[in-house]
Amino acid sequence: MKKTYKIEVDCANCALKMEEAAGKVDGVQEVTVSFMTQKMKVEFEEGADTGKVMQQVRKACKRVEDDCEIFLD
Repeated sequence: MKKTYKIEVDCANCALKMEEAAGKVDGVQEVTVSFMTQKMKVEFEEGADTGKVMQQVRKACKRVEDDCEIFLD
């Protein structure tokens, strides 16, 4: 399953850090973060609970870039 989330990130380097952190979360198959469009596209592993996975993605991204935001709804 693929989903797109609106994000707020300040620079392209920060977006790259978010992408790398999100890609390490269990349940994420593939992730792309775009600074230009302010969007995060996530492809989830089969059977993953998208809500729980995205909570972990948000935590991981906040660790590397504390002023970023991911809008989950």
